[in-house]
Amino acid sequence: MPTPKTQDPKPGLLRQIGFFSATALVISNMVGTGIFATTGFMAGDLGSAKLILICWTVGAFFAFAGALSYSELGINFPSSGGEYVYLTHAFGPEWGFMTGWVSFFAGFSAPIAAASLAFSDYLGYFFPVLKQSNAIVIGEGSLALRFGAGQMLASALIAAFTILNCFGLGRTAKVQNVLTSTKLAVIAGFVIFGFLAGTGHWSHFTENAVRTSHVPLPTQFVVSLLWVMVGYSGWNAATYIAEEVRRPERTLPAALAAGSVSVAILYLGLNLVFIYATPLEQMKGVIAIGSLSASNLFGPGVAGLFSALMALSIVSTVSAEVTIGPRVYYAMAKNRAFFPSAAKVEPRWHTPVNAILAQGLCAMVMTLTPFPDLVVYIGFSLTLFTVLSVAAVFVFRRRREGWQRLKALDFAWPLIPASYILVGTCMMVYGLISQTKASLTALATVGAGALVYHYGLKARPR
Repeated sequence: MPTPKTQDPKPGLLRQIGFFSATALVISNMVGTGIFATTGFMAGDLGSAKLILICWTVGAFFAFAGALSYSELGINFPSSGGEYVYLTHAFGPEWGFMTGWVSFFAGFSAPIAAASLAFSDYLGYFFPVLKQSNAIVIGEGSLALRFGAGQMLASALIAAFTILNCFGLGRTAKVQNVLTSTKLAVIAGFVIFGFLAGTGHWSHFTENAVRTSHVPLPTQFVVSLLWVMVGYSGWNAATYIAEEVRRPERTLPAALAAGSVSVAILYLGLNLVFIYATPLEQMKGVIAIGSLSASNLFGPGVAGLFSALMALSIVSTVSAEVTIGPRVYYAMAKNRAFFPSAAKVEPRWHTPVNAILAQGLCAMVMTLTPFPDLVVYIGFSLTLFTVLSVAAVFVFRRRREGWQRLKALDFAWPLIPASYILVGTCMMVYGLISQTKASLTALATVGAGALVYHYGLKARPR
């Protein structure tokens, strides 16, 4: 009598992601809310086209330095979880838990909410009721919440991709590849046709705007880097799904580098065409800066097409972030460092369903938060833990035997990781001084994570 096949009672994740899909996830995580929705705010804060371009350039080098550092971490720890894995091994389980805790709120749920709100604002070109400026504000000060059709549409988008992700990564990756390819084509087409056929003007690069920020310009430049780093955030995306990447020792560094360089080129091109299309004074405080630029370049008819395509481009960002976040919570819960339900993998689809659903619900609630506050909150939180992760490279190189060194990181060692840590620390200090409310909220999230760990998970019987 043949022996029946036994099934693994705890189904795991599958290595099914190659270089193209991993790079697509990096690009899709990076290209989205930041570049499509923050340059207008920077125009008011900095008041200079040259400073805006310098800020995005500095951000590109900053992100690439982080990507190189994470590449070395990724080839030595080829398992899902990203910062959680690195900080747990470098500084202990408490810091590992806190990075996952912060990732849940500021690393993924908040960026998903911000991207979805930007999506609604771009569709506001056709349906003005969707614009954030038309939302109803309830409450005052730091407790103010926004309700409106834009929030409802953003929540519906989050719900759609949350459900899709429950039914398998392979299917989601195929959708992601199509969306990413569309996004790249839209951006490239917008930049190329903007300069070749648009009715912009080069004088815009020398015309300054009246600053809306009262913070001294050098300080504001550093604070604006927080906005820029939200745009570049996602360069570490492939490390979160390392457990599902084929040949991670080769695929991870290649995907991180290729994705970061590609996005840096795209961002500089987009900012050039934004400024070419629109005087800084007109773009101050505008979220859907792409729609405004397209209208100035091509007129209302063609602008509608580009607004729709840019909204579609933001959809790929939502998809990628909804996909990656739950892998962090899954990796933590599997090691008994997060809530146990997050480790549950649906046996048929091999997906962490509980983690996916919890993230989706949190992101939907966060769509009620004002957009600028979301961006600063995200930028401060992500910078804190990426700086700690890059610092972990120094720890591992000093005390871990058999550590594989990345040749690119050895160049002028320790210049690359040290510069990342220095710039990141300055960004957080100045952010705390000039954007106190959002920065303190980020620190409060970290503190809450420490309390949950000490009085919840740490006290739980093993």
